[in-house]
Amino acid sequence: MGKGLSGWPGLAIDEKTGLMIAPGYPFEVSHRHFSHLMAWHPLGLIDISNGSSDLQVIENTLENLRDKGSDWWTGYSFSWLGNLYARAKKGDEAANSLRIFATAFCLSNSFHVNGDQSGKGYSKFTYRPFTLEGNFAFASGLQEMLIQSHTGEIVIFPAVPGEWENVSFQKLRTVGAFLVSAVMEDGETTLVEITAEAGGKCSIQNPFKKDFETAKADITLTASGVLEFDTFPGEEIILKAKKD
Repeated sequence: MGKGLSGWPGLAIDEKTGLMIAPGYPFEVSHRHFSHLMAWHPLGLIDISNGSSDLQVIENTLENLRDKGSDWWTGYSFSWLGNLYARAKKGDEAANSLRIFATAFCLSNSFHVNGDQSGKGYSKFTYRPFTLEGNFAFASGLQEMLIQSHTGEIVIFPAVPGEWENVSFQKLRTVGAFLVSAVMEDGETTLVEITAEAGGKCSIQNPFKKDFETAKADITLTASGVLEFDTFPGEEIILKAKKD
């Protein structure tokens, strides 16, 4: 009988440059594909929530990407990078990466054309083949900035840049079939609405800086600052920050 997943080798990681393409093959030159980072995003096998070891790998990987530069990146490389920065909870960097994608690699009709159209030297590719994946990655990156749940815990506004003091979103879907809406005003979360489509346990990192109020009974706040409660299918839960 086979060993199953336990038979797979560990991830290829260099202690200085982070995630590698394969054992003995570090990411050494600028390249448009970051497929060697799938364990980080979208799979979440490596994540800052796992502790200092994973955090160091992520920091080293980001530094290596910056060091090799974007000469041979295309537009989707920047939108992909926006997702990576969002998973690392670096909101300013995530927003900047997505902004470069939208302003330098997209036409006025929003079509992603791979090459740098800005003349600012973001990439040595300046051609115009139209593809769609960059736009999809841009939308994914924006959602990763607003809400994350890949660890099993919902996190509201995990990677919002400092200049976004007033933000809101409606009915973004999370792990567990929860539809979540939230409002941030003057840099503080003031409202969270959750619809439990399938029911079950909901875990959400407490998004409020101060006390909150809700009609939902039996909410537990763990020592790590996570709100936990059971839901039934179709239930709607509203959490509001208490006003001074």
